[in-house]
Amino acid sequence: MTLADTLNNTHSTNPFLNLRYEPALESLGEDYYDEVAAAEFPQHILRWRNDALLSRLELDPQRVKDEHFISAFGKFEERKPLLALRYHGYQFGEYNPFLGDGRGFLYGQVRGTDGELYDFGTKGSGKTPYSRGGDGMLTLKGGVREVLAAEMLHQLGVRTSRCLSMIETGLSLWRGDEVSPTRSSVIVRMGRSHIRFGTFERLHYLRRPDLTQKLLDHVIEQYYTHLVHEKDKYSLFYADLVKRTAELVAQWMAAGFCHAVLNTDNMSITGESFDYGPYAFIPSYQPYFTAAYFDYYGRYCYTHQPGICKWNLETLQEALKAVIDPADMQAGLARFDEHHHSEYRFLMLKKLGFEELSHPEADELLNLTIQFLQDSKVGYHQFFYEMVRTFSLKWRDEPGLIMTESEIVPVSGASEIFDNWCILYHKLLNNFDPEQINIISQTLARYNPKTVILRPVIESIWEPIAQEDNWQPFYELIKRIQSGD
Repeated sequence: MTLADTLNNTHSTNPFLNLRYEPALESLGEDYYDEVAAAEFPQHILRWRNDALLSRLELDPQRVKDEHFISAFGKFEERKPLLALRYHGYQFGEYNPFLGDGRGFLYGQVRGTDGELYDFGTKGSGKTPYSRGGDGMLTLKGGVREVLAAEMLHQLGVRTSRCLSMIETGLSLWRGDEVSPTRSSVIVRMGRSHIRFGTFERLHYLRRPDLTQKLLDHVIEQYYTHLVHEKDKYSLFYADLVKRTAELVAQWMAAGFCHAVLNTDNMSITGESFDYGPYAFIPSYQPYFTAAYFDYYGRYCYTHQPGICKWNLETLQEALKAVIDPADMQAGLARFDEHHHSEYRFLMLKKLGFEELSHPEADELLNLTIQFLQDSKVGYHQFFYEMVRTFSLKWRDEPGLIMTESEIVPVSGASEIFDNWCILYHKLLNNFDPEQINIISQTLARYNPKTVILRPVIESIWEPIAQEDNWQPFYELIKRIQSGD
């Protein structure tokens, strides 16, 4: 058998190489990207494969072997072109024209079984023209953290990219925020789009309104298909983006998630969450909790996230005004707070067990909940899980029976806010019959998993990896997250 026959045989048997890749972004032309080559790594150890995503690609996990992942997403065999996207962005409020995909590229685009277009994007795959002196690599701990973040957020109902694979690559890296030398990895994300707010901001910086309109038409055609034939499709697109972004940040807030680096190059044009670096889940309700050690002034702290996302949308208007009427964009942005509050109320009510309540009751319950969480400093996620664990039909009998089996809440009379919360919750429960109470119990369990990846949890599974190369705690944690435990 010749070398060519061997290569053809490998191509024919690797299901990732036989997917129907679409040149959607590639067809836009070289004004939007650079073709790059992947790094060659000394080692390829598949540490994580996300079989939960394979059905969306019409792939049977039983037929996809580990070597298929390594060949496609570690060695990057038989796949060209690989595209590093060009973009700019506002970083901590300052415009930076020297960005772009610095340690990743667009591997390919495929149509899922749901009819949606998905991107395979790498992180840690080597230098590109935009590496700015960096090595283009990703630490293994960074890969582990991103896998965990994406799966946890997905389980909590956040629109997010997810990791398809993580491969350890055998390099030793030096980083200022990790014990070094540290191990290296490359991940492949599966997400809705590689296009960011900063992709448009770069075109405005270059004074290319023609390229802006071309890209905007592409975005609408691929990701806002319901607007393609609308007369006012551009202004409707912006209004829809505002809604999607407002809902996304509400999902973060309800999940108790702090992204930490909400620069405009980290904002997706589809309203999807991605790129998890120094993120953290809040341990308790601390409005000014800051996840990134380098965010000295708390610009991206937990409570600022809605305002920052709104500011990013407003800043994007400057890049889009060549195509979209500024007055129309302002009208769209004016509804951000409404969209955000509506989604946040909806999600928090579910965490409290209710599918819906009238607005006065919903707002009162939500306000009391936040007041208690903030004043008491009980664990944010623990409080809701304790509701799941201790929930009982007896809670309808009298307020004093609510959560009496939990050690994290105050005894009756010790907290006026909590007592008022119990009185209101008791009153609300008495509006429902026993069968509906059972649905409330199920809703509580569905939206409040026991497992949440607070920083100590992440460190507890990283230590055995770093010290003993023991991956079992990592796999067990992933299993708990994906099962909703």
